[in-house]
Amino acid sequence: MIKPTDKKVTITIYTDGACSGNPGPGGWAAVIIKGGQEEEISGGEGNTTNQRMELTAALKALEHLTVRSRVELFSDSAYLVNAFRQDWFKRWKKNGWLNAAGKPVKNKDLWEKLKAQDDYHHVTWQKVAGHSGDHYNERCDRLAREAIEK
Repeated sequence: MIKPTDKKVTITIYTDGACSGNPGPGGWAAVIIKGGQEEEISGGEGNTTNQRMELTAALKALEHLTVRSRVELFSDSAYLVNAFRQDWFKRWKKNGWLNAAGKPVKNKDLWEKLKAQDDYHHVTWQKVAGHSGDHYNERCDRLAREAIEK
């Protein structure tokens, strides 16, 4: 586990999720980087969706940190990143957790846990282009796909 951090040090996290079918077996993965330390975490579920795996990857990575940390989290999921960058939570709460189409927000359980982690840590949410040659994004994609097979 990455050791507690000095609040001046930024921890970098890359995350990704993958799904074989939608719904179907899914995997999630994260690479957590602090100074010279790198740690990979991953897991999977038997019947899930790609969106759930994207959210789970970020949640598991943030839960893996032991103290209030300064975090820069990179994901290729606009669904995940935009929710924080555009503060969709205010709108969702105001609308009784209904989306713009008036339907219940999917994955509310994970969104609430992610919001709590975002409030606990100091997280900067960054969008990275998927399959763009970014080493860490490709590594997370590979790890998430391997987690499906386990």
